[in-house]
Amino acid sequence: MLLSALVSGAEAAFFSVTDQQKEALQQSPGKREKILAQLLQNPRRLLLNFLVIRNSIRISIIILAVYLTSLLFGSYDFSLGIIEATGLLVVFLLLFFGEVLPRAYAHKNPLKYALRFARFIRVLAIITNPPASLLLRLNSFITGRYMVRGYNHTIQHLHHSLDIALSNEDSSPEERKLLRGVVNFGSISVRQIMRPRVDIVAFNTAMRLPELVPEIMKWGYSRIPVYSESTDKIEGILYIKDLLPYLNEAPDFNWQQLIRAPFFVPDTRRIADLFQDFKEKHVHMAIVLSEYGTTTGLLTLEDIIEEIVGEINDEFDDDDGLNYSQLDENTFIFDGKTSLHDFCKIVELPFDAFNEVKGEHETVAGLILSLFSRIPRVGEEISFGRYHFTVESADLKRVKRIKINVSSKKEQYQKVS
Repeated sequence: MLLSALVSGAEAAFFSVTDQQKEALQQSPGKREKILAQLLQNPRRLLLNFLVIRNSIRISIIILAVYLTSLLFGSYDFSLGIIEATGLLVVFLLLFFGEVLPRAYAHKNPLKYALRFARFIRVLAIITNPPASLLLRLNSFITGRYMVRGYNHTIQHLHHSLDIALSNEDSSPEERKLLRGVVNFGSISVRQIMRPRVDIVAFNTAMRLPELVPEIMKWGYSRIPVYSESTDKIEGILYIKDLLPYLNEAPDFNWQQLIRAPFFVPDTRRIADLFQDFKEKHVHMAIVLSEYGTTTGLLTLEDIIEEIVGEINDEFDDDDGLNYSQLDENTFIFDGKTSLHDFCKIVELPFDAFNEVKGEHETVAGLILSLFSRIPRVGEEISFGRYHFTVESADLKRVKRIKINVSSKKEQYQKVS
């Protein structure tokens, strides 16, 4: 019972530590502080450790209570009333002395309580890591296998309902795009809408101020990544407003001291979660990393908002930023580097229309490479479902421009070499 009280109090204290206290723990030289900071780095695993510990203690208490009762009243010869009374007594003791009191005490000073029992909980966590790891894998399997399917199924229903609701002539194209953007917002990943690495404008830390200013004037961005050696080593973000007071400084002015810490995100993160991160951290730009830690792209707050409200163009933006043209109702010509996400949004296709064949590619040119399994020549054609592709421009290294015809009939094409 004492062990149950200690663990319940520790759980309440651990998960009551604030973010500011966590940052202070990470910078503290103390051993207990380091142990506590290490445990709090993975709250999901820590919660499962507490779950295994608490349930093991409760099962042990119940077994001991039944055993002691059998010793007092005879081996398995006692009445049902005695069993019920014992059970109620054990439940009361567990709830009051093992849960309520220790949690109330721990909430008075959670950090002090958590530090006091950090080493003790670490030992118990090491013991319970095997079953906790098993539960974590089982949870990930269930979430990935069933919950994602259920979410996609719900999205399909929403799209169907939206198509019915917007089928009347009173709905404008802008209204349809806005509502579709709201429905799709939670399912879009960073990788689908980010600006790819080849299109990132970034400055080298080795540049001097006289070299830097013309580049700033040329591109006209308010925030620009700064790198050393290559864009895989982003050192920070230069806010142009921070540089304005120093434009008349000497050529050897150390402008690098003005760069701010970069915000890195994995390319698999959902933009709905990233939008929340932007609001909480008060930043407007994220550097997108691959699973190997290399820079794959860049994403801004404006890019996320555009997924709902559509393109936001100011006086410096090109109206034809997506580089496509529409020949007729069903025929389009797209630049090869156009993302599949933007292509589907323009043509009003489901975002998962090409999931079966696109592989790891997220651009129209990448889709063509997946369909051909090689770099095609100019004039070659290929079809998938009701989408017919013609290579309009290409060289030995990449596909530059593609003509796409979307058939109104759901007829299946065969590959044409």
